[in-house]
Amino acid sequence: MDALPGPDGLLRCPWGTAPDMLAYHDTEWGRPVHGDVGLFERLSLEAFQSGLSWAIILRKRPAFREAFGGFDPQQVAGFGPHDVERLLGDAGIVRNRAKIEATVANARAVVALEGRLDAEVWSFAPQDRPRPARPADVPAVTPESTALAKRLRALGFRFVGPTTAYALMQAVGMVDDHLADCVANPRGDHHGGAA
Repeated sequence: MDALPGPDGLLRCPWGTAPDMLAYHDTEWGRPVHGDVGLFERLSLEAFQSGLSWAIILRKRPAFREAFGGFDPQQVAGFGPHDVERLLGDAGIVRNRAKIEATVANARAVVALEGRLDAEVWSFAPQDRPRPARPADVPAVTPESTALAKRLRALGFRFVGPTTAYALMQAVGMVDDHLADCVANPRGDHHGGAA
């Protein structure tokens, strides 16, 4: 299945044509994200997504943001056992103890980096490559995502394997995995599909 026409007739990645995914596909996915808050949010949401559909996480994102203090790493790093129990009772988010505890641990790892998360993550950005022609050409894991996951774990991050690391790389624009004929053009370069 190659790119499909969206409601406006323009070609998009097949997953990006669903009404609940369209805006995320067109305006966020694959666009560069920098800074502790943005990277921590994407990393957290990708970890929560593990084993679930992204559409579920996207629908719950406002509740996640409220529950986790806007993904301010300083605030989340201060969460204790009572906060974990509070979050386990929050029906607006994914109530998984391991993922909640990993998010708190990851916030502490972000704080320990003292502003270096951006440089750490982006140092694993691969060289530019052509956009994939079809969904089957999009990898789930790459050598860079494996190395990024290993580095993040060494820095104290949890619930981040090579697949989650690659999903993070896609979400924050380290790679552009929009299909070659997709209209989305997150980098504003010649790779975007015709409008």
